[in-house]
Amino acid sequence: MYVIMVYDVNVKRVRKVLKIGRKYLNWTLRSVLEGFLTKEDYEALKNEIRSIIDSENDTVYFYIIETSSRPYRILLGNAPAEFNFIE
Repeated sequence: MYVIMVYDVNVKRVRKVLKIGRKYLNWTLRSVLEGFLTKEDYEALKNEIRSIIDSENDTVYFYIIETSSRPYRILLGNAPAEFNFIE
């Protein structure tokens, strides 16, 4: 499955959430990671993120695309060089 993870967390937890996310997904924009995961890896990612965030104040979205092919993407503007942008 193709997973897109978008997060908005307290500045104290941003690095931890990003570090966990990068273990499983590719970092594409400031608070966005994406990539193919197995169901087991997806569950592991969710559990690790759940253990770090404050569920009262932080938000993490997972968009799941059940497909074997990469989603179609159109970029408008310039992708920042520091991000691992996937074409």
